[in-house]
Amino acid sequence: MDVHGICRAGFEPVRDALLANFEKGLEVGASVAVTRDGETMVDLWAGDADPKGTPWAEDTIVNVYSTTKTMAATCVLMLADRGLVDLNAPVADYWPEFKQNGKEGVLVRHIMSHSAGLSGFDPPLASVEELYDWEAICARLAAQTPWWEPGTASGYHAVTQGFLQGEIVRRVTGRSIGTFFREEIAEPLGADFHIGLDPSHDDRVGELIPPEGPPRVPTPEPGSVAARMAEGAAMDATEPQTSPWRRAEIPAAGGIGNARSVARLHTALARSLINIRRCRRRGRGVGGGGGGGVG
Repeated sequence: MDVHGICRAGFEPVRDALLANFEKGLEVGASVAVTRDGETMVDLWAGDADPKGTPWAEDTIVNVYSTTKTMAATCVLMLADRGLVDLNAPVADYWPEFKQNGKEGVLVRHIMSHSAGLSGFDPPLASVEELYDWEAICARLAAQTPWWEPGTASGYHAVTQGFLQGEIVRRVTGRSIGTFFREEIAEPLGADFHIGLDPSHDDRVGELIPPEGPPRVPTPEPGSVAARMAEGAAMDATEPQTSPWRRAEIPAAGGIGNARSVARLHTALARSLINIRRCRRRGRGVGGGGGGGVG
């Protein structure tokens, strides 16, 4: 197995672990990246980008599912840092239609912490294609009744969280979350990560291969939040092969990038948090105003 890229001294176990995954048959193609203090220590890629044997290249990108949630959250955090969104304010302050059916008290921080009581769609989606209609999906969520009292418990918002965050971003900035993310975060950082992929990048997208056999996760208890969340149209690894999925902005599950871009974005976020802690220890204010960026 040929492994390409860089691996700094002392990080050889990362390269060994990548190779071991191929030897065990756990990978067909993959990339891995590690940074330390903002400096790249590991940037490796290997294997094939599809079942036809197309080599995984330096610029191969792939759907990364829930890793996208960190990108969507960063958009909201940037708006909070700029004083444009208050994490302790009701979502309805920015999205008035959202206050329907007992959601007047849902705060932005409840959306961010998976505690808004909107873990799934109710009624469930009839088809995956419904995710491609932003206006309709957000109207559904605005009209929905929470499954529990918001803020009192946490339940994974597997797909809904991204739409909830994205509509806040859209109402505040006038831009879709994919556009905001590209213009304010990905392009300034030179990160090859996309929420809503331009067709010009299609030839670089790796093809995910659905796992064989039964699901490897436990079946949730009937009637539980996890079970209700999973009701309705099922998604598998074939959706990211389609143009509608790639073009749609699905901020909790549809992001497309690679390990290098994820590391670059997460490094910027981590360094921002470190700077906030330092400012707090020194008794200085952080955020506010109209400035702020990721860097």
